[in-house]
Amino acid sequence: MEPQAEALQPLKNIEGAIEAILYAAGYPVKYAKLAEVLGLDVRNTKTVIQHMSTEFNSEKSKRGVLLLMFEDTCQFCTKEQYAPYIREALGIRRGGNLSASSMEVLAVIAYNQPVTRSFVDQVRGVDSSYAFNSLIDKGLIEACGRLDAPGRPMLYVTTEKFLRVFGITSLSELPATETMLPAKEAVPMVEQEGEDAEGGVTSEEELADEAPDKETTAE
Repeated sequence: MEPQAEALQPLKNIEGAIEAILYAAGYPVKYAKLAEVLGLDVRNTKTVIQHMSTEFNSEKSKRGVLLLMFEDTCQFCTKEQYAPYIREALGIRRGGNLSASSMEVLAVIAYNQPVTRSFVDQVRGVDSSYAFNSLIDKGLIEACGRLDAPGRPMLYVTTEKFLRVFGITSLSELPATETMLPAKEAVPMVEQEGEDAEGGVTSEEELADEAPDKETTAE
């Protein structure tokens, strides 16, 4: 019998197979793909993974990883408290941290998406071009369309990578906030035409905030 054919025989330990696949992948895996290789339907596959996540993500769990579930995918990630030990063991330099300005922009987008850059600028009271471009480069925000208004400015939302980086599975898990913000544009969104992010002049304040020694958070 071919090794591959033998490996795909009915499994007695579905959870073990899912754990092995996610561990080996190291990136989000679609429920549909897991269902296909395990001989299950997507609904049952998600049920099994939900059961697994309860064990992995319990506060009493001694495991060093979390099992994150998203709308179409799931993934293992290490727990935040073990980050210093991981960096030390693997020789990973500190870096890639988000500056205070980037965190501000990310927070405004996360709690009010979809939003335009001008809305974020209005909330912060400063030009946010540099932080926007940095967050786009890091894959934490993306353009999702254009506002159906004069000039048709680009609209931005957070990405699935944003959820993974902050260890949450949906925006509903964001901490509650009572911050009062200006009224967001309440007009229809039109389909994105694939143009690049809006440009703008980088202010000295933004450049100073983006210094590499910031330790606000890291991906």
